[in-house]
Amino acid sequence: MTKKPEFAAPCGLYCGVCAIYIASRDNNLKFKERLVSLYKGEIPGKGTLPGSENLSVEDIRCGGCLSDELFMHCRQCEIRDCTGKRGYEGCHECNEFPCRHIEDFPMTVGKKVILRAIPHWREVGTEKWMEDEEARHTCSQCGNKVFRGATRCNRCKAEMNMD
Repeated sequence: MTKKPEFAAPCGLYCGVCAIYIASRDNNLKFKERLVSLYKGEIPGKGTLPGSENLSVEDIRCGGCLSDELFMHCRQCEIRDCTGKRGYEGCHECNEFPCRHIEDFPMTVGKKVILRAIPHWREVGTEKWMEDEEARHTCSQCGNKVFRGATRCNRCKAEMNMD
């Protein structure tokens, strides 16, 4: 695996398995449309993310949290701003973790992942953490890479239990 430093999101949400990044990378229109519906709260049982009211398929693009091309919600991320001001690579270097930024994180799955990933990142370091996140999001049945939050492999339909 070629590790991309721009994928090491300070919050612990590894960008290489982010649905926004994957939909953008693959230019998958159907996936982008589903993500727009998800972020707008149009999918039953899923809440809307503030600021997503005017989200469009064209907005579903990102090159990673530390890249020059950020998804709209990543551009306004308080966690990224906080670690940058403190000179930290990520929350794994902060003694105040978990802080109010984590406690107030607007996406349930994301918050759960952050609370799991940051202690692991502290323990194993950046390279191993990134490798482990890639492995965690690989289907054990067919080897297909899946995105964070997937409940089934999109290739073989095996159940995924990642987070």
